[in-house]
Amino acid sequence: MEELTVEVLRAWARTALAELGRTRTEIDELNVYPVPDGDTGTNLYLTWEAACDALPRGELTFAEAVQAFGRGALLGARGNSGVITSQLVRACGLRLAENLPRDQGEGVLADPRMSEPVAFADALKYAADAAYSAVAQPVEGTMLTVARAAATGAMTAANDGKTLADVCLAAVASARQALTKTTEQLDVLRRAGVVDAGGAGLVVILGAMESVLTGRLVRVDVPARVQPQGESAESQDGPAYEVMYLLDATDDKIGDFRQNLAGLGDSVVVVGGDGLWNVHVHTDDVGAAIEQGIDIGRPHRIRVTHFADHAHHHEPIPGRAVIAVVAGDGLAELFAEAGAHIIRGGPGRRCSTGELLQAIEKSKAPEIVILPNDNDSIAVAEAAATAARQDGIRVAVIPTRAQVQGLAAIAVHDPERSFDDAVVQLSAAAGQTRHGAVTIAVKDAWTMAGMCRVGDALGVVDGDFALITEDLEAAAFGVVDRLLGGGGELLTIVTGSGVAPGLVDAVERHVRRNRKDVDVVVYDGGQDRYPLLIGVE
Repeated sequence: MEELTVEVLRAWARTALAELGRTRTEIDELNVYPVPDGDTGTNLYLTWEAACDALPRGELTFAEAVQAFGRGALLGARGNSGVITSQLVRACGLRLAENLPRDQGEGVLADPRMSEPVAFADALKYAADAAYSAVAQPVEGTMLTVARAAATGAMTAANDGKTLADVCLAAVASARQALTKTTEQLDVLRRAGVVDAGGAGLVVILGAMESVLTGRLVRVDVPARVQPQGESAESQDGPAYEVMYLLDATDDKIGDFRQNLAGLGDSVVVVGGDGLWNVHVHTDDVGAAIEQGIDIGRPHRIRVTHFADHAHHHEPIPGRAVIAVVAGDGLAELFAEAGAHIIRGGPGRRCSTGELLQAIEKSKAPEIVILPNDNDSIAVAEAAATAARQDGIRVAVIPTRAQVQGLAAIAVHDPERSFDDAVVQLSAAAGQTRHGAVTIAVKDAWTMAGMCRVGDALGVVDGDFALITEDLEAAAFGVVDRLLGGGGELLTIVTGSGVAPGLVDAVERHVRRNRKDVDVVVYDGGQDRYPLLIGVE
């Protein structure tokens, strides 16, 4: 693949999220700097998930896509590593859009002769420089070092006339080499016998780009802990609190603001631009850190973490409830058997915020996970979650956009895990499930696949109408082939009310004939309007 497009960005986003989910625990275990609180992998995953969720569906220009993705990372950044990653992503995307304005009309080229490989390498360098500038006191042996090494390797390959894929390979190779050296660059890492956790996460993210550009799945193995040298890193002293907030402030005030924060603590990172900033600092004086923001603008979404409490976040906490919005009687039974509280929804019957709040109150659980299971219910679930949090309840909305994503999520739920671990685990399972469906058109209408007429069979892929055919069997085959085109090991079919038995049999034969490596499971969902719901994991 020799061109950076919106499709490449989407593929990279999905692949990196899956890989961060796979390696999250290992990265958490490396986390000893700047604070040994064991959450770097989790923070990177949640930051990346926020960026993915902010990427709109439908037709976008490349500039629109990278802007939305970068803003999502900025707004959803978690922890020191997440904030730095958001700056890397945002700066890289903006630089690429500037260098390659192929779809921006009168966009300004940084260099009209700039090739795709050189533009990519230049964007990596620009992003690394931006990340260094965002940190009040940059430290070598961290993800900053790894980012700069990746950019240097990429630029060398680009200047040698290498292809885009080869430039990416060079960036990943340089990042990996730099990561192994972080143990010796930073004393706290040497004492603990680990590489930098944030740097390891960055290598995973770059490895996902290598997978997309080369077409070969690249699995980055996170380096394990080696023999510690000296006293444990866990005994280090430092500020007691992590303070994070979004800040509305003019760009010209940020330089002095960043330095003032540095006088209150350490691990100061301030990223963003155009009047919106994400602020991160470790300090003993929470009030003063927030007042610095008030002095120059408007702080909001303030989050304060006491490290002494946070150190125990992996301990299991009993009393968690999962609330699922379901579209049929069979689906209700499936979710209930898995331990979920049920709210009826589906086409023509959207659940309300009040219903969700009643279910939360009825559960009497201090922790709540909501599975909306359709796109329209996500906003309703978020509103209910915001209201419930005001009563001190911990609520997480897993953005499941289809019933099959909800089934995949609840299948991996372990109530013995901590709340944060459970949220990451369910989100990863849902995010790795591609979804589709077949239905019959009930009116003439324009769709993403063209004009449909009453009675046409429609195939839905990842929420968009992708196929118009004469019968449901052809539509189902088309949906299955498209979903499996991106790989997969398990195909889930959920049958709707009144579905013809022969349709499911035909789909199973089709899969066995073309993909003998894929397992097929069938559930009776009982949902209306959609004879088949289809998921691929």
